[in-house]
Amino acid sequence: MRNRTSPNKLRPTRKKPNSPFGYFLVVILIATSLYVIFNQEPEGESFKNAKEIPISQVQKQYAEGQIKSIKIENNKLKIILKDDTKQLSYKAASDSIKDLGFDNAEIETEITIVNTEASAFWSSLLQGILPVILLVFLFFFLMKQVQKGASSAFSFGKSKAKLYGGKQKPTTFKEVAGCDEAKMELEEIVDFLKTPQKYTKMGAKIPRGVMLVGAPGTGKTLMARAVAGEAKVPFFSISGSEFVEMFVGVGASRVRDLFEKAKRNAPSIIFIDEIDAVGRQRGAGMGGGHDEREQTLNQILTEMDGFDNETNVIIMAATNRPDVLDKALLRPGRFDRRVIIDKPDLEAREAILVVHSKEKPIAKNVNLKDVARKTAGFSGADLANVLNESAILAAKQNSKTISQKDIDQSVEKVMMGPEKKSRLPTDKEREVTAYHEVGHALVGHVLPNCDPVHKISIISRGMALGVTWFLPQEDKHLYSKSKFEDEICSLMGGNLAEKIIFKEESTGASNDLQRATKIARQMVTDYGMSKLGPIVYGESHGSHYLGIDLSRQKNYSEETAAKIDKEVENILKKAYKRTETILKKHKKLLIKVSKELLKKETLSEAEFKKLIGKI
Repeated sequence: MRNRTSPNKLRPTRKKPNSPFGYFLVVILIATSLYVIFNQEPEGESFKNAKEIPISQVQKQYAEGQIKSIKIENNKLKIILKDDTKQLSYKAASDSIKDLGFDNAEIETEITIVNTEASAFWSSLLQGILPVILLVFLFFFLMKQVQKGASSAFSFGKSKAKLYGGKQKPTTFKEVAGCDEAKMELEEIVDFLKTPQKYTKMGAKIPRGVMLVGAPGTGKTLMARAVAGEAKVPFFSISGSEFVEMFVGVGASRVRDLFEKAKRNAPSIIFIDEIDAVGRQRGAGMGGGHDEREQTLNQILTEMDGFDNETNVIIMAATNRPDVLDKALLRPGRFDRRVIIDKPDLEAREAILVVHSKEKPIAKNVNLKDVARKTAGFSGADLANVLNESAILAAKQNSKTISQKDIDQSVEKVMMGPEKKSRLPTDKEREVTAYHEVGHALVGHVLPNCDPVHKISIISRGMALGVTWFLPQEDKHLYSKSKFEDEICSLMGGNLAEKIIFKEESTGASNDLQRATKIARQMVTDYGMSKLGPIVYGESHGSHYLGIDLSRQKNYSEETAAKIDKEVENILKKAYKRTETILKKHKKLLIKVSKELLKKETLSEAEFKKLIGKI
């Protein structure tokens, strides 16, 4: 059995401390300069215009007691008489005080001798040596910078992967709510990293690469870290974009360095996030087969082929664009296991909310299951954002706990945008908006295949002046033809309510009509729900996985295109007539509910049902 390298034993790279020599030298130079400057005795302004006299006259004045003080600096004498007159004189270098006769103790004259030779020596030394020292210091400083640049140039091809482990708290499967099927598949990887000999004895080969596929925010990176935490092995994390640089060959060099690090710390996990940045199909770019991205991909493929059965290194990658990946990445022997991480269902959403609410002061009356029901289609990141927004809202209100109302408002904010109370529509616009939204709600309530009405509001949110919120009772994965037909009718309810009440339409129905037209066209071209039969018209090229068609190839004739347009028109006209019949039949209810909505601005599900009764 191979000894494992504990994450705690991995030696972190220590930054070499800066040498104090340079700082010490600078401090010495500054101190010496200050000493010379402040210890010099300048002649000063007081002796600048003093009268210069011969030394014989000074001797005479001294003998007569006229001098108060004499200051001798080398050969210069600064004389102050008792009447404060200042004079200058010079003596011979060989003359001492005794030779000049200034040693009479009976005469009260202050004699001071200042030796400026030392100061002059340091001054001349500083003036001569300081430039040389500064040049030497500058030379060593520049050499150090050059060495740093050289070392950074040599490390340019090193991997930038972040290592998780050691003292950091590991992530486990308990912290990843939902995704039970994905956890079951990844438990095999964890078991292999813990006890590889159990599988090698049986001749089994655990997949070298695991591709995590899912929409943004579903927890792919968190799942990869949980695998490393459960297996208690080093976890090298890097983004696909960090491989690619403007210099050719750098990405391939970083790939080699990353795999070498992982092998030295085996068993370990390499995680490449957003691998589609380097793993796209080769030959499809402007650079042909020789650009930097494709060389990086080739190196990844080569390194994965170089693994033997005893390497104990697992490569995990994450992407939300599996349709653009190169086929060589997904073949057996490389990323031969694909783990799908879907958006959470009702139970998983509740579990995710429980995990994210542990560190928040949630009120006891909060019903997280009800929140999970309102957030159909939300990813794990969306649910975390909802609870974060609710915590911010509660803090703004100086509340000690997060209430159900705070969470409900946060759900609406994340789903439909914040309320725009500063946007003040006119009375006419409020009235039109009220009838428009009640038209949606009334038609949706009457038709059996529409989701129940949860809330109606004429408070502006985002770009809309009002909103009608239909809330599904359960998660749906299949949609029937009757479901689509009823939804088209509900979308047309707002436009027709305006026409029935005000005898004209407004621009507020533009988005509703776009969505209705899109559903009708998909019924004809994608789902075969029309008289044209079970045929798919047009080939999609792009990320249909994300619900986006970047391009669509027309593979039918102009005659067929005219039939498709006619069939879409028939579906919309049929829905239009059906919706008109419903609203005319319940016109009194339309007016009644709209007037109540104008008073309250918002109607809940219970208030709406109470107003319309049984119809």
